[in-house]
Amino acid sequence: MRLLSVEDARARMLAGVSVLGIETPILGEAQGRFLAAAVVAMRDQPPFAASAMDGWAVRAADGAGSRRIVGESAAGHGFPGSLGPGEAVRIFTGAAVPDGADAVVIQEDARRDGESVFVPEPGNPRHIRPAGLDFRAGDRLLEPGARLDPWRLSLAAAAGRDRLDTYVRPRVAILATGEEVVAPGGSPRPFQIFNSGSTALTSLAGSWGADASALPIVGDTEAATVAAVAAADGDLIVTLGGASVGDHDLVKPALKQLGLVLQVESVAVRPGKPTWFGVLGDGRPVLGLPGNPASALVCAELFLKPLLRAMLGAAPGPVIGAARTHVALGANGDREHWMRARLAYAADGTLWVTPLRDQDSSLVTIFAQADALIRRGRQAPAASAGDLVEILMLDRLV
Repeated sequence: MRLLSVEDARARMLAGVSVLGIETPILGEAQGRFLAAAVVAMRDQPPFAASAMDGWAVRAADGAGSRRIVGESAAGHGFPGSLGPGEAVRIFTGAAVPDGADAVVIQEDARRDGESVFVPEPGNPRHIRPAGLDFRAGDRLLEPGARLDPWRLSLAAAAGRDRLDTYVRPRVAILATGEEVVAPGGSPRPFQIFNSGSTALTSLAGSWGADASALPIVGDTEAATVAAVAAADGDLIVTLGGASVGDHDLVKPALKQLGLVLQVESVAVRPGKPTWFGVLGDGRPVLGLPGNPASALVCAELFLKPLLRAMLGAAPGPVIGAARTHVALGANGDREHWMRARLAYAADGTLWVTPLRDQDSSLVTIFAQADALIRRGRQAPAASAGDLVEILMLDRLV
């Protein structure tokens, strides 16, 4: 069995996937999707000079003194005329500044007396937002590959777009295998455990932009595995368990009946060495993850997330950062090691990372506490407390 580096394995996997097409949802259904075409401004925003305050639109050259009130400009209802010498227009925040006006005196600084208003010398700022202050017609506001969040959707809406070209969300079918696992809420027999991996992977794949679903668990039989994968409605198949070389690890032999061609047999990574990848005879890619939860979740970060991002037209990643380790770390061996860890900021803003107490690949409690992974490269030398180490931040809600 040939062990590939994490980078080489990921490169081979990414070579086997591509975007699936383009669809054009309305803005209200575009949250979390990835742009397939740039969003270009069709006009200036704001499209006119607008008041930044409630007050009075005046000509600065008139100086301080009394002005004759000639009208009003409100948001959506501008003053139709042009401002002349010695005149003022009542104006509200967001309203168009009348032609001829070049300053707004805020209402707290003015004193109205019937049909006239006394204003002081207009100073700076003039409280006017020029046309195009936010963006100009023709500006590229969002680029292909950008993920649509509420702020980017707001920008698209401000540009007048009610629909956006986005990449089709890949359907991910997640298949857990093994006689030892039972669905949460079920009644485990002696020597069985609850299946936590499918729940996590379905949630993760969904948060990364996929349309993910968990298939019913199949036992350790080739026939059941073949039937489940053949019937799976997915653009990407993810198997969980049965990835090693034991007598009961039957996933790869089973899928060879469906024309499986392996591109990755095993990866020099800890945890997750049995991770594999291939393509079925019908062209569907398959990512095989180990059954141990920590192994599966680490390798989901390293391989599944980049695969999904590539299928969604985004840069695959992952994005590696750095933090100072709170504790000394020993030298690493031949397999790249990704350690579950916690992050914390010091009073001076320095980011620190601490590996969690036990890195056993079966521990769900440890991963539930982690908000980062520490990367220890192959043959990495020992690190002292305070040294910078590479980290991958996890997408935790808090």
